[in-house]
Amino acid sequence: METARLFKLVCVICIASLIPTLRANVAETDEYWVKKANEARKHTLLAYHPDPYAIVDHFHERHYDNSTDVEEAEEHEAAASAEEDDIEIISSPTNSTRRSLTGRAKKGKWSKLKGPCTASNPIDKCWRCQADWAKRRKKLVHCVRGFGYRTTGGKRGRIYVVTSPRDDDVVNPKPGTLRHAVIQKEPLWIIFKHDMSIRLSQELMINSHKTIDARGANVHIAYGAGITMQYVRNIIIHGLHVHHIVEGSGGLIRNSVDHFGQRGRADGDGISIFGATNIWLDHISMSKCQDGLIDAIMGSTGITISNSHFTHHNDVSIQIHIHAY
Repeated sequence: METARLFKLVCVICIASLIPTLRANVAETDEYWVKKANEARKHTLLAYHPDPYAIVDHFHERHYDNSTDVEEAEEHEAAASAEEDDIEIISSPTNSTRRSLTGRAKKGKWSKLKGPCTASNPIDKCWRCQADWAKRRKKLVHCVRGFGYRTTGGKRGRIYVVTSPRDDDVVNPKPGTLRHAVIQKEPLWIIFKHDMSIRLSQELMINSHKTIDARGANVHIAYGAGITMQYVRNIIIHGLHVHHIVEGSGGLIRNSVDHFGQRGRADGDGISIFGATNIWLDHISMSKCQDGLIDAIMGSTGITISNSHFTHHNDVSIQIHIHAY
């Protein structure tokens, strides 16, 4: 009996010591974040799906409706908008969907796999082998399955092309950088002009209604801070390589065009999902992050993680629900 009581006491102490580490990484009382947290709770209730079996059945349906209400004219309009803003748009006359399917040759060099395009799962079958995918990127939103099936990301926004890997100013990021793209209040479909490796000087705070679409480029988030989605919703991240993430020192960081604030020390998660809803992570390659690879906590729900590769790590993912939230 005494042993059982002692065991319960130890469990209570462990849980109590864990709760402070689950607080938002905010170093000061901020009315902005209080308001965001209250809004996030409402969206959590809306995004919650009570029947996991129905979600699983939908994921494995043999026939998938690949129709889309993203018209070709809408895609061209988004591309024209990008050109008007002097941001170069990527165009590809060929199907390069297999550019990241590589294999290790005997001599240790990477080589492209040859052969026809293949897709072996419902999500990839929806877009991967279509020759015009680069011209109609937004059709991707109709490929999501799982609990994040409502996620549309930046579908209703213009295309924003990241042209620079720099991350020198986290309070006033320069146009053309990834940080400048993700803090905008409007929906955006974010793509990359060319291959790049981005070393984040502080955690990257993503605003709602964004798609980070790395298809057609080899994009690495590495050797710096990680990605944070805090009290936001409706975000797609596709095709990123996230690795060698380390702690961030904290400080003043902008998370929106109309707000920046003092952030505490980031713990080295690759991707942190904190009180966020309707999130889709697809074709993400992650390894060697100082803390966890993906943390989804504080009521985060409506999340799909698909077709991703996790390696060289002990703590791949943590999902924690606190009833009081």
